[in-house]
Amino acid sequence: MNIGIYIYPEAEVLDFAGPFEVFSTARRLACPDWQVYLIAQQLMSVSARGNFPVVPHFDIHSHPALDVLIVAGGVHTDEMYNPEVLAWLKAQNNQVPLMAAVCTGVFILASAGLLTNQQVTTHWQDTAELASLFPALQVKQHVRWITDGKVTTSGGISAGIDMSLQLVSHLTSIETARQIARQMEYQWVEQAD
Repeated sequence: MNIGIYIYPEAEVLDFAGPFEVFSTARRLACPDWQVYLIAQQLMSVSARGNFPVVPHFDIHSHPALDVLIVAGGVHTDEMYNPEVLAWLKAQNNQVPLMAAVCTGVFILASAGLLTNQQVTTHWQDTAELASLFPALQVKQHVRWITDGKVTTSGGISAGIDMSLQLVSHLTSIETARQIARQMEYQWVEQAD
């Protein structure tokens, strides 16, 4: 199984590092065939929030086929209007069984047309803007994550860890997800709200 996490300049560090840790811990403890990759628009160092340099494994043209694609949040405005990235996300949506967004990554998925009228969530500070820009979406506040089966969105920053554990639970079992949370010494919020 291939899990890709899309990053970009000013991506929130925990938005991609938290899910990366969840899935790489799953690989180490229970799912040895899982691979976790960071993907960026170009295969070059990305400066995440706080000037944190990150080198992706692949660019959007060279990555392997994915089973899960997660879009990190952060300073997302440029990505919302990046035609190459939006076209790539649309193409991935036709191929990838599970899509997800951490925090403001939901804005990017919505801009790509991958979210229409379903329930979604994001960081509490951004819910009003999300509802204003995409009025057909049912934007929920005060929830850690929401899923419609194909697309899962999460609240801000650390909620991406809860969402990723939920995805592990969906892909394997609740026991495996609990084992990973315990290994990470993380208090997993198992329920969406």
